[in-house]
Amino acid sequence: MTTAAALRPTPLSSAVRWARRAPLLPALVFTVVVTQLPFAATLVISLMRWNSLDPAHRGFAGLDNYTAVFTDPDLRSAIGTTVVLTASVVLVSLVLGLVLALLLDRRFVGRGVVRTMLIAPFLVVPVAAALLWKHALYNPGYGLLNGLLTWLFGADAPQPEWISGMPLFAVEASLVWQWTPFMMLILLAGLQSRPQDAVEAARIDGATPWQVFRHLTLPHLRQYLELGALLGSIYIVQNFDAVFTITSGGLGTANLPYTIYQTFYQAHDYGQASAAGVVVVVGSIVIATFALRVVSSLLREDGDRAGVRA
Repeated sequence: MTTAAALRPTPLSSAVRWARRAPLLPALVFTVVVTQLPFAATLVISLMRWNSLDPAHRGFAGLDNYTAVFTDPDLRSAIGTTVVLTASVVLVSLVLGLVLALLLDRRFVGRGVVRTMLIAPFLVVPVAAALLWKHALYNPGYGLLNGLLTWLFGADAPQPEWISGMPLFAVEASLVWQWTPFMMLILLAGLQSRPQDAVEAARIDGATPWQVFRHLTLPHLRQYLELGALLGSIYIVQNFDAVFTITSGGLGTANLPYTIYQTFYQAHDYGQASAAGVVVVVGSIVIATFALRVVSSLLREDGDRAGVRA
C-alpha cells in the first residue's frame, strides 16, 4: 500500500533550482535595465527642479513637481481629457465589440474571412491609422466622409470640418475603430467558452434569445468585459499617436501623454514632465493590478471546469 510520504515530491536542491532559473536570468536582467532603471531615473528627476532654459536654478524640489501636476490648469485639463477620452473609447469599443462578437459567434458562409477583416484595424500601426483617418476620411476636400455626403445629398451637401468642428470626437472615432477588434476578440473567446448545455436547456424550456443573452450570456461575459475594459484602459490612457497626428494636441484634445511631450520637448521642464510621467505610470499600474486579478480569476475558473470534466 502506497503511503502518503511516498507520494510527496522530493524537495529540489538549491543547485537544481538555480539551474532551472539560470536561462531566465538574461531576460530578467534585460527587463530591469530596459524598464526599471529608466523609471528609477525618471523618479529621481521628478523630485528635482530642472528646466534647461533656466539652468542656474537647478536643484532638489521635493514634491513641488507633483503639486504642479495637479494644480497647473493645463495639466488638470489634460488629466480630464485623458479620463474622458479613455472612458468613451473603452465603453464604445466594448459595446461594438460585443455586437460583433455575438454576430461572429453564429455560423455563416465566409465567417473566417469576415473575422480576419474585422481584426485588421487592430493590426494597423497606430500612426498609420491616425494618418488614414486624418487624410482619407476627415479631409474636407477629398475625404471619404464628405464624399459620401456629396454622393447622398448632391452638390449642395454640407461639407463639415471634422477635425476643427469636433476635434475630440475625431480622435475618439479613430481609436474606437482601432480598439473595437481587440474587444471583439476577448468577448468572442468568452462566448466560445460558454457552457452550451445550459444554453440548450434554456432554449428547450422556451427562453427567448434576449432572455438567454440577459440571464446566461451576459453574466458569463462579465469578467471578459472587465478584462477588456481594464486592458483597453491601460493602453488608451497612454495613447499619444492619435492626438499628435490628428489634432497636434490643439482644440482641447491634449491628453496627459501629449502634455508630457509638450512639457519635456517644448517647455524643457524635465522635472515636471517626469512627475507627470510617474503619475501616468502609477495609474497604469493600478489598472494593471485589477486586470491581473481578473485574468487570474478567469484562469482559476477554467482550471476548475477542466477538473470537473476530468
